[in-house]
Amino acid sequence: PLDVLEWTIDQLDLVLVMSVNPGFGGQSFITGALKKVEQVRRLIERSGRDIRLEVDGGVNAGNIRSVADAGADTFVAGSAIVGKPDYRAAVAALRGRLG
Repeated sequence: PLDVLEWTIDQLDLVLVMSVNPGFGGQSFITGALKKVEQVRRLIERSGRDIRLEVDGGVNAGNIRSVADAGADTFVAGSAIVGKPDYRAAVAALRGRLG
C-alpha cells in the first residue's frame, strides 16, 4: 500500500491516513491505523522532505498522544470537539495530551 507514496513522495506536502472507514462522523479510531502511521512516518523521514502527516478519524483526548507517538503531526478531531458543550475545553484537553 505504500508503493504509491514511495513513487510520489517528492511531489507531496501532506499525507493523510484515515483511521476510520470514510463516510460519516463519530466513528471509533481503528487502532491498526497506528502501524500505518508509523510506516508512513518512516517513509517521510527517509525522503528528507518536510511533509505533514495527518490523521483523520476518531482522534480524541484518549488517543491523540498515541497517534502523535506513532508519527502524526496534524490531527482531525471533529467529534472530539464539535457537539461538546465547551469547545475551548475540548481543544485544551487535546493540546494538553500533546504536551
